[in-house]
Amino acid sequence: MTIRPATLEDLPALFAYLGEQLAENGRDGLLFQPMEPTPDGVPPAMRERFATGMTRPAGQPGWRQVWIALDENGLVAGHIDLRGRPEPASGHRTLLGMGVRHDLRRAGIGTRLVQEALAWARAGGFAWVDLEVLAQNHKARALYARTGFHVTGEVPDLYRIGGQAVGAVSMSLQLA
Repeated sequence: MTIRPATLEDLPALFAYLGEQLAENGRDGLLFQPMEPTPDGVPPAMRERFATGMTRPAGQPGWRQVWIALDENGLVAGHIDLRGRPEPASGHRTLLGMGVRHDLRRAGIGTRLVQEALAWARAGGFAWVDLEVLAQNHKARALYARTGFHVTGEVPDLYRIGGQAVGAVSMSLQLA
């Protein structure tokens, strides 16, 4: 398994992988994205946020740093991204988002991706890394707890997905 920063040339493969992730959302009862499952792939607005954000340096509005995990066949096995918070006074914090391909979950890829992103955030002088995870996603919550994140809040019934009330848990890790 290779983990490396994603480039703009990786976007077609990354979007294909993310499209599969979005189509799986809610399958077998597990939601991991705060949206309805979609067979239509990555929405255009999300594509634009990734493509534009990857060209901006950290600290610039809309910046995004993305890493991909590649399996032995060179296919995207997982990803993690850090991005700036939208509030101008929160430049010392970054938001984390990630996923791992269904057939490779529970193989340590998520832990390695988190470690890679946290090392980059520390080197970049960020004080905090924040994330939001759906309350029912206990495996993801356990991964984040194992890597040092602490629950900072919970909002029950934040989303309605497929008519189901879904809560969200905020977690943070202080780096400095």
